[in-house]
Amino acid sequence: MSTRYADVPDWERLPVRRVATNGIELSVVEHGEGPAVVLCHGFPELAFSWRHQVYPLAEAGFRVLIPDMRGYGDSSRPAGPEGYDALTLAADLVGLLDALGLDDAAFVGHDWGAAVVWNLALAHPDRVRAVAGLSVPITPRPPVPPIPILRKRLGDGFYMVWFQEPGVADEVLNANVRRTLLSDDIEASAWQAAAGDDDPLRPRRFMTEAELDVFIRTFERTGFTGGLNYYRAMDLTWQRTESLQGRTIDCPSMFLTGSKDLVAQFMSAERIGDVLTDLRENVTVDGAGHWIQQERPDEVTEALLRFLRSL
Repeated sequence: MSTRYADVPDWERLPVRRVATNGIELSVVEHGEGPAVVLCHGFPELAFSWRHQVYPLAEAGFRVLIPDMRGYGDSSRPAGPEGYDALTLAADLVGLLDALGLDDAAFVGHDWGAAVVWNLALAHPDRVRAVAGLSVPITPRPPVPPIPILRKRLGDGFYMVWFQEPGVADEVLNANVRRTLLSDDIEASAWQAAAGDDDPLRPRRFMTEAELDVFIRTFERTGFTGGLNYYRAMDLTWQRTESLQGRTIDCPSMFLTGSKDLVAQFMSAERIGDVLTDLRENVTVDGAGHWIQQERPDEVTEALLRFLRSL
């Protein structure tokens, strides 16, 4: 397996195309030839979050496609949350396949990207050759909308609940982009306190200053509203996915997380087997946190290649 990590110049040399899909445009990095693998990032991230996977996957014989997801980076950023439910986001990816003349692809998602590719596999099983989710597990559709559940369990200060009011979290997160990108807080009070902190935090231990600067420059230009709209559409997703109730994902699947991922505190993976009928990899990387494909690229890439080669 290649252990080449892409630095910023490596990433900037990769070809980028703009793809019209589902009424918007996606900015998509493309590298390699072979069966298509689409890598989908989460919040607050970019296609750049997959920089360490793109070269090894391409060298292993895959055509790697990495979009800035709707709402992020150089892709279209519709203003309102009504354009960010999971079925609309899944339709973006179906349109990407159509635009490139592809019948199907293996889809890999991290964080919100995982939620999108799980729903894609449920709604469009004929377009998904295989699916892998990192950090965020698939769970059966709840009997009531998710935000009231989270508010009751975790309170109004829980970040997903606090994110709901348009403009409120946006202002706080935009006020100190560097601090926002280096925060792992799940309480609104911590985000609010950090917004006025001018202490120049060091990059994460797995990230160089140049890599962090890619994220900072982009989010200073775009703001965080596009990403926040994913959270604001959670109840809308619940409404629009009623027809998917009880469906299973029957293509080959994989779940990977870190043993120290904070998401596990409020999203259990215990019931993934209720939905994933062909789960080929269920990996926990010891000591890893949430930003796993950047923090532990060797383990993530190795697991992905093992899974993709099993198809």
